[in-house]
Amino acid sequence: MTGQPTFRAATEDDVDAIVTLVHSAYRGDSSRSGWTTEADLLDGQRTGPDDVLATITAPDSVLVLAESDGALAACCHVQRRGSRCYFGMFAVDPTRQGGGLGKQVMAYAEELARSRWACSVMEMTVIRQRTDLIAFYERRGYVDTDRRTPFPYGDERFGLPRRDDLEFTLLEKAL
Repeated sequence: MTGQPTFRAATEDDVDAIVTLVHSAYRGDSSRSGWTTEADLLDGQRTGPDDVLATITAPDSVLVLAESDGALAACCHVQRRGSRCYFGMFAVDPTRQGGGLGKQVMAYAEELARSRWACSVMEMTVIRQRTDLIAFYERRGYVDTDRRTPFPYGDERFGLPRRDDLEFTLLEKAL
């Protein structure tokens, strides 16, 4: 990445590019070139066109795109839930990971949550077994609440688990 990213809200025209980006960051061999891979935990899709379109069109929601050098480099979803905002669908192109882009996207999302909706807390769910990813978020001020929810085994929209002990943990950060 040579310059600062530009940010914009996703549109329906971006759906296929977003699906490709998210899959490349988390699943399959391409994800192994970055550090965010879930390929050892899950097979199958990470998201699909219908899920992305629903995210783009949901009320009190924005799917943020970060573009750099004329290409989609990262994305994230921010959705207002009362006085809190949810942060999800966070993906950085594996070839651009480790250079600070993810931190910039997170900072942008947090500012969006504060300025657009006056949210006081950002929250997210992370697969508990992703200790490296949880540590990344903790370095950015997020706290593991120790609130766990089961992984949706049998729902292929979330992927095909390679382990039988997966669960989500809720992380949050005061804004």
